Amino acid sequence: MVLKTIFYNSFENRTFVRPNLKDLLLMEIFIKASQFILSLSLLIVLHELGHFIPAKLFKTKVEKFYLFFDYKFSLLKKKVGETVYGIGWIPLGGYVKIAGMIDESMDKEQLKQEPKPWEFRSKPAWQRLIIMLGGVFVNFVLGIFIYIMLMYSYGEKYVINGSLKNGIWVEGNLGKKLGLQNGDKIVSVDDRKISNFNRVNIEFINGSTFKIERNGQIIDKEIPEDFINELLKRGKRSGPFVSWRVPFMIGDEFDKNSANKSSGLKYKDIVVSVNGQETPYYDIAQKELLKFKNDTVSVTIKRDNQLKKITLKLDSLGRVGVIRFQPKESSLDKMGYLKLETKTYSFAQAIPRGFEVAYTTLIDYIKQLKKVVNPETGAYKGVGGFISIGDIFPPEWNAEDFWRLTALLSIILGFMNLLPIPALDGGHVMFTLWEMVTGRKPSDKFLEYAQITGFILLIALLLFANGNDVLRLFQ
Repeated sequence: MVLKTIFYNSFENRTFVRPNLKDLLLMEIFIKASQFILSLSLLIVLHELGHFIPAKLFKTKVEKFYLFFDYKFSLLKKKVGETVYGIGWIPLGGYVKIAGMIDESMDKEQLKQEPKPWEFRSKPAWQRLIIMLGGVFVNFVLGIFIYIMLMYSYGEKYVINGSLKNGIWVEGNLGKKLGLQNGDKIVSVDDRKISNFNRVNIEFINGSTFKIERNGQIIDKEIPEDFINELLKRGKRSGPFVSWRVPFMIGDEFDKNSANKSSGLKYKDIVVSVNGQETPYYDIAQKELLKFKNDTVSVTIKRDNQLKKITLKLDSLGRVGVIRFQPKESSLDKMGYLKLETKTYSFAQAIPRGFEVAYTTLIDYIKQLKKVVNPETGAYKGVGGFISIGDIFPPEWNAEDFWRLTALLSIILGFMNLLPIPALDGGHVMFTLWEMVTGRKPSDKFLEYAQITGFILLIALLLFANGNDVLRLFQ
């Protein structure tokens, strides 16, 4: 399960032949689903391997090693030695069935017999603890390792917050409800200075207060408790509630009813003034154009470093009737609208940075979970299941994005499994630690009932999370 936060990527528009919308949607779903299944399969297999290896080292019998669940039948299975390896048909996770352990298999017949030396229940508490922590350990190590390799292979690239000399662009009503205005400069969230502008969205999701600079003055403001609820209402495709300011650049397609198709406007023209009023940013150009609804205006456009005047006819909403081109951050950097920070790391430097990124990822997720359990925030509406997880993958293959998301999911999977809920690794760890501290081992009957309770709770959470996904599809 994930809290579906809203991510934003700006893509450079290009002239191309647009495929059938249905075919495009199906291809997007296929690519996202393929990445999700590949990532999930990798994480599940390695997580279960984290249990499997210490079990074998402590001479504990492992009866099954499965990717996905095999209720009634398996898609594939093969017995090697004493272990059956297979792939189930229910893609809700995976498992290793360790002899003498009360798990999701609920094998009561085995537990009625006297413990055998090779069974989990016969092993010392410290060995059982290591076996149960093995999966979580692998998830955290894998996440850290992937982040280290990402830092080494790709480095980091982000927009420097301080480079936005003329402040932010407030898109939509949500930013305005927060008290933000175009041109404000975001200084900090919860007294943490914002140097990486790309983290503004997640910082506001996790935060409670923020500071802005407006006309040279520092202003303190609070983030409303229902901010996440309002953010979720905007929808993923609405983009961020604040962004860097961009020029008004002409895109590659006019509206079919636009009166400006033959006006002389060309792809990537930049509108630099409207009726003599300078418009260095899109939000300023938009404000000026709104003054001339159902009228004509004279605009100055910049094309190949040359200025040219063009007369445009605006509609009843003050619109030109053309798609706005969204330049990439790298293009805006070259144009002087912002500054990109590009950091590269040697392998030795990537190691501590990988740990830092993994730690930040974990803390961010914990903060989001705290918001989820507070009904006032409305964050529970953003909890998503398999559709939400699959949807965070990009609609086209990108190795860097795939591994970043796999590292994120690995950290989340490790943390979720560590929660002290019966039926999760954390539940088994909790009972084992109790035994080690008190010297009293919980009875098999108690563990059986605890497993059933935990399983019912997990099913309820899965139904809730995936139910949210279904509701969002209809909305």
